[in-house]
Amino acid sequence: MPLQRRGKVLLVDGIHDLGGMQGLGAVDHSPAEPVFHHRWEAVARALLAGAVEASGGEFRHSIERMEPGHYLTSSYYEHWLTAAATLAVERGLVTGSELEARAGGRFPLSGPVLAPPVVDAGPDVGTPRFGVGDRVRVREWHPPGHTRCPRYVRGQAGTVVRFDGIYSVPDIEAHGTARRREPTYSVRFDAAELWGDGQRGVWVHVDLWDSYLEPS
Repeated sequence: MPLQRRGKVLLVDGIHDLGGMQGLGAVDHSPAEPVFHHRWEAVARALLAGAVEASGGEFRHSIERMEPGHYLTSSYYEHWLTAAATLAVERGLVTGSELEARAGGRFPLSGPVLAPPVVDAGPDVGTPRFGVGDRVRVREWHPPGHTRCPRYVRGQAGTVVRFDGIYSVPDIEAHGTARRREPTYSVRFDAAELWGDGQRGVWVHVDLWDSYLEPS
């Protein structure tokens, strides 16, 4: 769903938000699968931790900005490598040309940030609005930037089953140095209501920040 802003059409709900989508098949998994299949994967992990400092929201958003075809055809650690390289270029640590010279060819980077920077995040929220047992509804919105609210629960009603503490909002972390801390909750949703496929007695629990929710 596109969003009109200042005469431009901004793409939202990127290919990374795959939860609830059909036709992707089962997730392959082996109990004996190694942590790293190749040495470069371990290097990619170390690169992010040691060379590129980023908040959780900023790092995740650099993955979300990957070209859709690249995202779907690349591995978990290639996502990490692309994110680390993108952040390094954006911060002036290295140039795209230098990366490609070392790689011996094209080195794909993530696309630009489409959301405006957050300058004023507003005050921290120290008191939970909701308690265990409260019915809530997830706001229906389509941000052009990063969010930790899955698309498949937006607009859906659920029940708060746990208060998980007060934490920095990743949607703000991803778009500047401003920070705001909010209560977080575990919210239970009826799978039959989410998917409309007749499941009964099946629940989906999603961790959500206070500003994602409204009373139901």
